[in-house]
Amino acid sequence: MEDKVIVFQLAKEHYGVDLQQVRSIERMQAITPVPQTSAFIKGVMNLRGDITPIIDLKERLELGKTEYTEQTRVLIVQIETIQVGLIVDSATDVIDIDPSFIEPAPAMIGGVTKEYLKGVAKLEDRLLVLLGLEQVLNQEEKSEMKK
Repeated sequence: MEDKVIVFQLAKEHYGVDLQQVRSIERMQAITPVPQTSAFIKGVMNLRGDITPIIDLKERLELGKTEYTEQTRVLIVQIETIQVGLIVDSATDVIDIDPSFIEPAPAMIGGVTKEYLKGVAKLEDRLLVLLGLEQVLNQEEKSEMKK
């Protein structure tokens, strides 16, 4: 059985996350800053009545800051019991990946350390870095999101 993956871009690299963890893909909207949170937590967004914490994924993975453009998207994802928005440069595709094409993550790829990686998929035309969303936030940061 193939895995369905949402493909998105951060700093010219393509990444993927499990489609089952993605609730929706939204255009950039107004974000209300929340004081005394980590720098990569940009604030909260009112999404159809739900107050959703918003993270700049590029900043979280230490890949720089996101320049907001017409292509910028917010992936609304479920990380354990928390709904979180992840700011990405663009969301480009939904693809099926045969699990046999997925290899364990190297120590670092594209500037992202192994702790955030689920694996690397070897596709016909490129490598796709698969992120493990559970690892993107540590326990302390998950607690920050619940406040």
